[in-house]
Amino acid sequence: MAKRMIVMLAVTAMFVAALGFVKFRQIQTAIGQAAAFQPPPEAVTTIVAAQEQWPSTLSAIGTIAAVQGVTVSADLPGTVDRIGFDSGRSVREGEVLALLDTRQEQAQLAAAEAQRELARLNFERMQGLLDERVISRAEFDRATADSRQSDARVGEIRATIERKTIRAPFSGLLGIRRVNLGQYLSGGDALVTLQSLNPIYVNFGVPQQAMTEVRAGRSVHVTAGDVAGAGFTGRITAIDSVVDESTRNVQAQATLANPDGKLRPGMFVQTEVTLAAASTVISLPASAISYAPYGDSVFVVADLKDQGGKSYRGVRQQFVKVGPSRGDQISVVSGLKAGDEVVTSGVFKLRNGAAVLVNNKIRPANSPKPRPENS
Repeated sequence: MAKRMIVMLAVTAMFVAALGFVKFRQIQTAIGQAAAFQPPPEAVTTIVAAQEQWPSTLSAIGTIAAVQGVTVSADLPGTVDRIGFDSGRSVREGEVLALLDTRQEQAQLAAAEAQRELARLNFERMQGLLDERVISRAEFDRATADSRQSDARVGEIRATIERKTIRAPFSGLLGIRRVNLGQYLSGGDALVTLQSLNPIYVNFGVPQQAMTEVRAGRSVHVTAGDVAGAGFTGRITAIDSVVDESTRNVQAQATLANPDGKLRPGMFVQTEVTLAAASTVISLPASAISYAPYGDSVFVVADLKDQGGKSYRGVRQQFVKVGPSRGDQISVVSGLKAGDEVVTSGVFKLRNGAAVLVNNKIRPANSPKPRPENS
């Protein structure tokens, strides 16, 4: 009985050992197949890196300001008798915008002119009497003063009437009307805003480190996100004499042509100042850059070898230093050389050593001055 039990245990042990060996071989085979497995290549687009000369520029946020801009106000108190403008209309210099009631001044003018005429006749009479030595020199001087005083009084009343005729101080575009017919205005009450839009200023801050490179006469390119078109070009016309203590920036002012009035005072714009020196960079589409906290990188296509020594078309990750951008392009300052084939789309699904399949039938945009379809 014991002998039979020993034989059964021995057979069972041999069976378990054979089964374990078979499973071990299966696992070893699966591991070998997994190690030799090569995922299918990822479809990507590429571009051959080339050197370009990029002008050195300085970008800053700017604010549009009118060359001439005022709030037209009443000079003297009075009641609005006539309004000669519509809101939002262009006006010429000297055009009448509003008239205040001058009936009282007109009556005073008539009385002053009558007084002046009397003073003039009295002066002429006194002059004749003086020639005949009938009156003294003092009486003649008093008549002369009365005549001049009456002239001055007439001029004063006419000036008052003229000041109640409110005119445009310069040509420009009116804002929204703030007064109504028959409304009483005190001295200084606003009627309407007036802005001269062509040419126009853009004010922007320049870091103190760049003050030596930014000077009057430099070209400035201005773009506004909500204004269609390629942008506006002008030149720096003034630089402030002091540096702002809170920002350590110095204010610069450029003058732009604005014939269509697309730029309005107060608008937020992006300014780009062209500096003297140009730099040699490698230009790539912005989609080629893989951004990460530990460093920006690109994927360069090259001939690689797998673990078995077989060659395949794959990518290697290359860390780069990026510079300024323009349009769809971004500049690479270092880490890449001309002639490298760089992946421009599909970088998010790549890793170092991944196999790729290049298909350049449709490529990402790579224009320094893109024109979006819906802009």
